[in-house]
Amino acid sequence: MKISPYPTGRFKTYLEKKSVAFREMIYQCQISTRYFDAGEEILRQGEQLQYLYVVPVGRVSMSILAANGRRFQLGEANCDYHIYGEMEYFTQTPCQWNVIADEHMQVDVICIQKLTEVLQKHPEMMVFFASALAEDYQDSMDIYTNRLLHPITYNIAYDLFVRNQTSTLLGGFDKVNQEAERFGTSGRVYRRAVKDLIEKGLIAKTENGLEIIDELALKAFIEAHE
Repeated sequence: MKISPYPTGRFKTYLEKKSVAFREMIYQCQISTRYFDAGEEILRQGEQLQYLYVVPVGRVSMSILAANGRRFQLGEANCDYHIYGEMEYFTQTPCQWNVIADEHMQVDVICIQKLTEVLQKHPEMMVFFASALAEDYQDSMDIYTNRLLHPITYNIAYDLFVRNQTSTLLGGFDKVNQEAERFGTSGRVYRRAVKDLIEKGLIAKTENGLEIIDELALKAFIEAHE
């Protein structure tokens, strides 16, 4: 979740009015600043949460590793005062995801005990967490259901189309293996699906990654497979 409120939702007016107060409340609980290099774990799957972390700027990726060794990549976020660890903070469960710094970055460390005390005094600030968690839950469920219910070619096409139309919270990766893990498949299957979309004249490989050639045709392809 981001410290700044999402621009939609039932309580958006209230959240906008209280956004400065919420940011100040979070930073009242800051106890230190840490620096992470590219590849370092901010949160590690399975470990108990010690602190909340605010990433003012920088790229982080989120992944989960199954017992059989398969990895699922949720995607890469370009942070703008993003908070990490908020779900585990409320549930008091071990970290669900690995959160990895993808570049050298400054991270602000938030004391969970101080935050708990402040929230008990100002429970109205819980609306920020509730609204953000609801938005993030819906976004995540969209990703999971598409991955489960549709073939890989549809998912790649849909992902490209959505990212071209909107500013999504989670982006893709430059490396094929990471992109394959983001779609819950192998590198071989991912390459074959991309090749299929290229041969259909819908997308092309460029120096900047996959790009849409014919947006209307891509939209028609997606609608035909929904």
